[in-house]
Amino acid sequence: AVPFLICLFPSVLLTKFVYLNFLAFPFFVDFRRPELLVNNTINLHLTTEPGITVGIWHTVPGSRGAEAQGKDQRWYEEALADAHPVIIYLHGNGGTR
Repeated sequence: AVPFLICLFPSVLLTKFVYLNFLAFPFFVDFRRPELLVNNTINLHLTTEPGITVGIWHTVPGSRGAEAQGKDQRWYEEALADAHPVIIYLHGNGGTR
């Protein structure tokens, strides 16, 4: 049955198995609330082009951890605009962030 399904729906099946975007591991974790998993982190969304929105996590370094405690999204956005370097980590094509 598997070869037959691959012949009928090659792009759909291959996309699902290559990107695995239907899996969320670890299970039962709300990735929209990264502060529960990683210290000094907030969930943001960037619009890269019309109709395309990318979810990101912004994590400030541990040296600014005390300063980040209890801050809102606006503070994190302003922290992105300061003179400190920004490191972008692209996790690959499998799973979730």
